[in-house]
Parts: sequence; structure tokens; C-alpha cells
Amino acid sequence: MIILGIDPGLALLGYGVLLLRDNRLSLIECGTIVTEAGMPLPRRLKIIYENIGALILKHAPDCIAFEELFFGRNTKTAIQVAQARGAAMAAAFSAGAELFEYTPMQIKQAITGYGHADKNQVQQMVRLLLSLKEVITPNDAADAVACAICHAHSSRFADKFRIK
Repeated sequence: MIILGIDPGLALLGYGVLLLRDNRLSLIECGTIVTEAGMPLPRRLKIIYENIGALILKHAPDCIAFEELFFGRNTKTAIQVAQARGAAMAAAFSAGAELFEYTPMQIKQAITGYGHADKNQVQQMVRLLLSLKEVITPNDAADAVACAICHAHSSRFADKFRIK
């Protein structure tokens, strides 16, 4: 099974592609989709949509796992990131893959065993779980890979996390 994990963001959208075979996970590709702050918002959303579409064409994932959005008080940022997530979700839905979502706490719990783990703990566990020499950077890519790992570990209960 090929899993695409997505950590939504407008300036940096993280992605991670994993292969799950015989209960073993291996990293295929990870990175970020970058949009510049000075660009018009519709253009930024188009870049996200097109790049997610290209990743899906390249890797043909069986399922796509999104990290749910969590925000404090900055509603302007929240709305823009939600729009970026929508562009990514529209591209994923257009490809026909199954879509799932996990909260940041569920992802941390699946990766570290502790739902309030910090970024460094998550990055180190992702490195260990995938037998990597270095931690994945930037954080957005590491978070997307963690989301994909979370889905792999939760696949028996996938219906609970399916986006409907």
C-alpha cells in the first residue's frame, strides 16, 4: 500500500509518501510545496492543487492522510491554511484515492506513544521507525510523514478516520 501524508499549510505544505509492505514501512519521497507570501491567494492555491495532483500521478497512492487543522487565535491564518487544505483535498479527491484525517494529538500518539510529544520527539521517532540516518526536515515534511505513519498504524480502524 502506498500512503500519501499531507501536513496542510499555505506557505509550506508538507508531504510524505510511504510504502507499507509486509508490515514494513519505507520512505519513498517527502518534501514541501512552497508558495510565496506576495503571490495572489488564488495562484498559491492553484500551485498547491497542481503539485498535489502531480504527486498523486507520480506515486498513485492507495490512500491519502491529512493532518487536521488546529489553530490558536489568528483567524486570518486559519482561513488561509484551511483554503490550502481545501485545494489539496480537492486534488486528492479528484484522483479518486481514499481520504483520511487525523488530529495532531492522534498522530503524536501513534508515533511516540504520547499525544503531547514535541516536534523533536516526533522527528526522532519518525527517523527511528523508518530507519533513516537523519531526521526529516523541514518540520512540515516530517509532520506529513508522521501523518502517513499514523495512517499505516491505524489502517485496521481506517473507517473511523475516513473523510466523508
